[in-house]
Amino acid sequence: MKNYTITVNGNVYDVTVEEGAGVAMPAAAPKAAPVSAPKAAPAPAAQGAAGSIKVTSPMQGKILGVKVNVGDSVKKGQVVAILEAMKMENEIVAPEDGKVASINVKDGDAVESGALIASLS
Repeated sequence: MKNYTITVNGNVYDVTVEEGAGVAMPAAAPKAAPVSAPKAAPAPAAQGAAGSIKVTSPMQGKILGVKVNVGDSVKKGQVVAILEAMKMENEIVAPEDGKVASINVKDGDAVESGALIASLS
C-alpha cells in the first residue's frame, strides 16, 4: 500500500492506494482537447457619464430591476437595484447621498461580484 496526500480545490485528502499484483490496467483513454473558457458578454453601454461614487454588486447574480434613473437624487441607503442571487432578492443601495450619473446594467443582466451597477456624482 502507498499513502498519498492530494489537494483538490484547496481541500487536502490523505489517500491510501493498494497496489494490485498482476492486474492488467485498461488502456488510457484518449485525452480530451482543452476547453476554452466562454467569452464574457460585452459590458452594456452605460447610460450617462460616469460619476465618482461607484455602486457595485457585492456578489454574482441577475439584475431583477433598476429602481432609479439617470439624474435622480438618491440618499445613502436608498435602493438603486434589485439583485437575485441564490434565489434571494438583494437590495443594492446607494453608499452615500448623490445624483445618479450613470446606470451600467439593465433588467435581466447577469453580473459578477464587483461589477459596476451605477455611479453617483
